[in-house]
Amino acid sequence: MKFNRKASANWKGPGKDGKGTLTTASSVLNNTQYSFKSRFEEGIGTNPEELIGAAHAGCFTMQLSFLLGEVGYTPENLDTEAVITFEDGNITQSHLSLTGTVPGIGKEEFDQIAKKAKEICPISKLLKTEITLSTELS
Repeated sequence: MKFNRKASANWKGPGKDGKGTLTTASSVLNNTQYSFKSRFEEGIGTNPEELIGAAHAGCFTMQLSFLLGEVGYTPENLDTEAVITFEDGNITQSHLSLTGTVPGIGKEEFDQIAKKAKEICPISKLLKTEITLSTELS
């Protein structure tokens, strides 16, 4: 399977005092604002790191669901938070924190499958940074 996805950015003004918008082809983001303040301080709007976190959490969680299904488990709920660390001009880490409810699975097997999902999810493969994972099975 091969496909393309499209997003665009527009920026007006200088780095610190300018402002921009992000738009995706699906229009989920539609001229969504971002700025120096929303990225490096506290401000209204999104930022690239937040979007990377959303992409990583979404990709990992869907990958995990597929892997669980391959071995006969149907998750009731998988909840993943991704924390992206930006330090000295670099993204240095993505930490995935997973809580899952999967009837019939043991913690050890759940952790093994989650680890595999972390390693093979396409966004994990894209990120050239340390990726850590913590899990909780309820």
